[in-house]
Amino acid sequence: MISRNSKNVLVVSVGFLSLFTAYGGLQSLQSSLNAEQGMGVASLSVIYASIIVSSMFLPPIMIKNLGCKWTIVAGMACYVSYSFGNLYPGWYTLIPTSVILGLGGSPLWSAKCTYLTISGNVQAAKDGKRGSDVINQYFGIFFFIFQSSAVWGNLMSSLIFGQDTSIANITEEQLQSCGAADCGLNVNVSGTSTRPAGTLVRTLVGCYIGVGVLAMLIVAVFLDNIDREQSSQFRGNREPFCQTFLATFRLLKDWRLLTLIPLTMYSGFEQSFLSGEYTKNYVTCALGIHYVGYVMMCFGASNSLCSFLFGRLARYTGRAVLFLLAALANLACIIALLFWRPHPDDFWVFFMFPALWGMADAIWQTQTNSLYGILFPREKEAAFANYRMWESLGFVIAFAYSTFICLEYKLYIVLAVLLLSAITYPIVEYYEHKHPTLPLEQESPQTPNTETTDKEVESKIVWQTAM
Repeated sequence: MISRNSKNVLVVSVGFLSLFTAYGGLQSLQSSLNAEQGMGVASLSVIYASIIVSSMFLPPIMIKNLGCKWTIVAGMACYVSYSFGNLYPGWYTLIPTSVILGLGGSPLWSAKCTYLTISGNVQAAKDGKRGSDVINQYFGIFFFIFQSSAVWGNLMSSLIFGQDTSIANITEEQLQSCGAADCGLNVNVSGTSTRPAGTLVRTLVGCYIGVGVLAMLIVAVFLDNIDREQSSQFRGNREPFCQTFLATFRLLKDWRLLTLIPLTMYSGFEQSFLSGEYTKNYVTCALGIHYVGYVMMCFGASNSLCSFLFGRLARYTGRAVLFLLAALANLACIIALLFWRPHPDDFWVFFMFPALWGMADAIWQTQTNSLYGILFPREKEAAFANYRMWESLGFVIAFAYSTFICLEYKLYIVLAVLLLSAITYPIVEYYEHKHPTLPLEQESPQTPNTETTDKEVESKIVWQTAM
């Protein structure tokens, strides 16, 4: 029979699946759908800039006052507001809702990571297993379900936009401007051949709003509030605001976190390249916007399956081997994209790149999240807030230069950050191998045969993890 903690992991995963079916679909389309004056890319840049600001202080405050469950629900509401902004896109609708989404983004993800880590440690204590193994498994399950959102969100967009009768053939002249051989700053994505009818756009956004609201209901109704008691006691005995505000920055004193910054930022660079540059300069330019969804479905399917696989495989191979595989996959893709001239005749190649990219991203996401949880067992809100802050900085930088730098140089920048990460990450991994961080269950051993009740075990681990 499924355990309570496994049930909660599934509820969180399905909630995020529903929420990011909407947001992921919108993000993939922004650089093509709202290309006028770079409005779509600008809104994405504002989102991640706002996430950086919220990462500085909001996650510890919201999680400790509301608890993980209601922080997740509140963050989801912020994401739904962005879908409303896309109903009638303009600077006055997209930018304010981008700020709202960004402010809710960091608390949402920090609460999710904290919730999964608490659940993993509690289940490990009950079963007499290593906390890191159960946490890895839970993150693998989460990302397996969550990453499939790219399949469903992009399937919706492709099916709806495929009904547009005004789609025109792409000329050979336009194909000459696709890919890295041309600068890529003046790709025509605003004509009748690429932008669907307004009614179809509003139909798609309306569907996205519906699944976003559904996500909020799933979490609000079915997710257990595992840290309710701790949040209630915290509200009755508050820490000074300044102390809570500085929690994220105090963790920067740890050299391990500083050394992981390039790896964390690379996660933002590589995701933003695929959703912002590949979709616009390769797919939309050579095939049309109605193919963006199908191509990104391939990314989502690969990402989802590999997340589940690598979450289980990590206990046998270790993180380092998986990180090496991801780095080699991204390196090969970057080099190939520098020389490939996209053409409709190479139809299968458009799907090969996102499949490989999805496999690599599955490793970056599952293993980096797990690594943060293992390295900082007592400062998880601050650790995951730092993760979101530095990852978001990668997004901000990439989206900020999107409309100013030629595509070739964007690929070189992603390559440079990848190589820097390949230098800094092994330092932390080697140190952790020589001086392992003591897991919570080893600091206060619990076995299934002790007389300690499950409730006491859970309460103790929640306090150690969250506070």
